[in-house]
Amino acid sequence: MSIITTIPEIGGLKARLKETWMAGNYDLFSRYMEQDARAFYERLDVPAGCQLLDVACGSGQLALWAARDGIKVTGVDIAPNLVQRAQVRANAEGLNARFMEGDAEALPFEDAGFDVVTSLIGAMFAPRPEVVARELLRVCSPGGTLAMGNWTPEGFVGQMFKTFAMFIAPSGMPAPVLWGDEAVVRERLGNGISDLAMKRRHYTFTYPFPPAEVVKFFRQYYGPTNRAFASLDTNAARKLREELEALWLMHNRGGDEITVVPAEYLEVIAVRA
Repeated sequence: MSIITTIPEIGGLKARLKETWMAGNYDLFSRYMEQDARAFYERLDVPAGCQLLDVACGSGQLALWAARDGIKVTGVDIAPNLVQRAQVRANAEGLNARFMEGDAEALPFEDAGFDVVTSLIGAMFAPRPEVVARELLRVCSPGGTLAMGNWTPEGFVGQMFKTFAMFIAPSGMPAPVLWGDEAVVRERLGNGISDLAMKRRHYTFTYPFPPAEVVKFFRQYYGPTNRAFASLDTNAARKLREELEALWLMHNRGGDEITVVPAEYLEVIAVRA
């Protein structure tokens, strides 16, 4: 696979990524993922008084938990509609949190400005992972914590990506799920860290409706799925829907009327050198 490197190519790809993440309604979509985001945040045991940066924050599913805990929070995301929604939510609760549009490959912050830098199922989707790794480390203070949660190639979402790949041409960027491979993470963070702990955990997709309805939910509200279906003709879209329904049904542990599917991700907790 060729890697996109020139400025015009990167600019075009990022414009498409921005459009993708603005599509659907990620704020509504992410509400079903908030409890696992809370669990991820609580395992970090962030001390009071810390400055936390959440990169690719979406509409705040992790950042808002930290803000509710009294942590001073900043969130950035490539999609302006998502950070606007996150700010509305924070303001409504009177939380000490600010959200802004920003690129994980060019974070608009000074060096070593944050005690904790997080990215939960977020920065893994940026097109140049080595640039992302440098930026995450750059804005983290020495001795500070860098924490990521990244879908694994072997997990349910990795299998779902393979299903999409049967219908959608490759983007030219490295597979996002490589961030879910321990050896790749270790190589990307390199000498920028003094300690690294990785553990495979599960996000549990839980919906009060059956798998066929989950596929419709993803198609309507989750930007990448929304845009993928929109790019296909009627016949291909039908085949993709059938493949996804079969995948969700095969992994469902919730019975006929509800959907419960565990999705493996790699929890990465590093200490900035």
